[in-house]
Amino acid sequence: MKLLHIDSAITGEQSVSRKLSAEIVGHLKAGAPDLDVTYRDLVAAPFGHLMLGDMPAQGESTSVLDEFLAADIVVIGAPMYNFTVSSQLKAWIDRILIPGKTFRYGEAGPIGLAGDKRVIVALSRGGLYSEGAPARGHEHVETYLKTVLSFIGITPEFVIAEGMLLGPEQHATAIAQAERSIAALPPWQEH
Repeated sequence: MKLLHIDSAITGEQSVSRKLSAEIVGHLKAGAPDLDVTYRDLVAAPFGHLMLGDMPAQGESTSVLDEFLAADIVVIGAPMYNFTVSSQLKAWIDRILIPGKTFRYGEAGPIGLAGDKRVIVALSRGGLYSEGAPARGHEHVETYLKTVLSFIGITPEFVIAEGMLLGPEQHATAIAQAERSIAALPPWQEH
């Protein structure tokens, strides 16, 4: 089995999404010691903005797509920046949404071609954006990732830590809750 681990937080060791994505990978590896892990740090080795020359997947974009398609499991560290995903993560996503490879159009609309993958997202947010929160309508990380991943046939799982900037008590509570969610993740799921 192959696992692709993606991190996209610009905050280095202070990053909650990086901490949680590493814990998810560790949890999955404990359940499947032979798991082959590939790590991609989108901040240390960023992609440029998507350009016409990248379409369809060519050059560097081809290797990114191949890496994604080869993975059975993808773990994504996704912090919320300015209400949405980091530009680094968006550049990676632009390289995996490729017609004829991860989706195609049929008579009834788009058909996802990558539904054989398990995707787990470690999402961190500074404020409170979950269901029922006053700012819920401003949340565009979870909703965006659900949209783009479902477009290619994947139903993502989320481990969420929110309210990270609302003080030490909320920070500790959110981390503990996220770690309980990680511990409850099944180590391997057939898709």
